[in-house]
Amino acid sequence: MHFLITGHTGFKGAWLSLVLQQRGHLVSGLSLEPEVGSLYERARIGKFLENDVRCDIRESTNLLSHFREISPDVVIHLAAQALVRVSYEKPKNTFETNVIGTLNVLNASQQISGLKAQLIITTDKVYKNIGKSSGYVETEALGGHDPYSASKAMADIATQSWLSSFENPTTAIARAGNVIGGGDVCADRLIPDLMGSYSSGLVPRLRAPNSVRPWQHVLDCLNGYLMLVDALIQSKADGEWNFGPDENQSKTVADVANIAGAVWGVQKSWDGDLRDHPYEASLLMLNSDKARTELGWSDKLTFEESVQWTTNWYKNVNYGRDPLEETLKNIREFEAR
Repeated sequence: MHFLITGHTGFKGAWLSLVLQQRGHLVSGLSLEPEVGSLYERARIGKFLENDVRCDIRESTNLLSHFREISPDVVIHLAAQALVRVSYEKPKNTFETNVIGTLNVLNASQQISGLKAQLIITTDKVYKNIGKSSGYVETEALGGHDPYSASKAMADIATQSWLSSFENPTTAIARAGNVIGGGDVCADRLIPDLMGSYSSGLVPRLRAPNSVRPWQHVLDCLNGYLMLVDALIQSKADGEWNFGPDENQSKTVADVANIAGAVWGVQKSWDGDLRDHPYEASLLMLNSDKARTELGWSDKLTFEESVQWTTNWYKNVNYGRDPLEETLKNIREFEAR
């Protein structure tokens, strides 16, 4: 099977490229340039790809040309402006990339006659956050306080409208939360901040230590995506799907830092950051019963294992291990479970 991943140079996209390659698939990618020091660069992922294309998904004509040239069997759309804090700094860019870019992908996919399945990735932040202590289900109202969340909710709604209005390849929408794993370099994300501080001998400062998130290892999330793709190909699925950990894995930011600091071996895992920061939801949880019941999907890693695997990846690479081999080791151990 030939997969085309948009956003393949990003954190999830890099992991997904290697997972698919290890499962015996052909993989092509379409994305912006990778971040300096990204997993894509450090693990030399380009050498595993059939096509490695640089393209802005806002450029519809260029995007369509690449889709036609690659002619994939499956499209997984990950490309996005994915950071809440950046969305406050660049709101117009965020809306254009996440909304218009997604519509451009949907339009391009319509032109590929042999396309077997398409998966549009949004986020857990598409839900209208009313502070529920139980997880949001797929049928609940969408919304968004910050520009990032609003733009992804708009992309989700636009996708649903597109699918109900026009003839399309078999398509579904996947919503997932805070994934962690080795190789993330995005600024203002917890894991890169923790690992950067520990490796430099500094104490990280947490701006929201009591915020609860559905922490999940990137491999568990991607495994859910690919199980959904298999169901799409077999015409056994469509619609919207949550992929989040069960409730006992929804922990605070401080919980992550405490485990990570212990694994790294630091004396102090974190300090509080009392400065003012842009709004971010303090509680956000998903209900993934639909995926567990209808797809048979579940997490293979516990919360503690997810943080341990992630921290050990950075620690081993910091001490000279090869990033590609560390990533492949995680994939092999995960697949063997």
